[in-house]
Amino acid sequence: MRVVLQRVKSSQVTVNDIVVGKIGRGLNLLVAISNTDTEAELDWMARKCLELRLFPETAEGTGRWDKSVAEIEGEILVVSQFTLYGNCRKGRRPSFDRSAAPDVAKKLYESFTSKLRQSGLRVETGEFGAMMEVAIDNDGPVTLILEREAG
Repeated sequence: MRVVLQRVKSSQVTVNDIVVGKIGRGLNLLVAISNTDTEAELDWMARKCLELRLFPETAEGTGRWDKSVAEIEGEILVVSQFTLYGNCRKGRRPSFDRSAAPDVAKKLYESFTSKLRQSGLRVETGEFGAMMEVAIDNDGPVTLILEREAG
């Protein structure tokens, strides 16, 4: 499982000119499911996203990063992004062999989103499999790549 995690001031997803998910301060998560992922990877990743200390200790945005999205009662936008598993090493067209099949990926993506919602935070999503426009007001900017392989 791969997640590109971004600390944001706001973020939204639009499909066919309709906003389907929108958040304020919190995290934008671009999420890719691999063909070997299980509930164990989802559990680890949800916990990591909720507990990482990425937010400053003061309201002015200064100081150490001492607070998690849960501690600031932030919001989360989860966007499916199978292209994170694109392999561009050979040829001129990416290979997506490591991405989970769409039916499997959708089930695991929904499970991951459900695990995040158990935190009590507001969790919005894009539309799985749709062509989406994602607007991200990155804060910092703070962008991290998280990965958890099955095993």
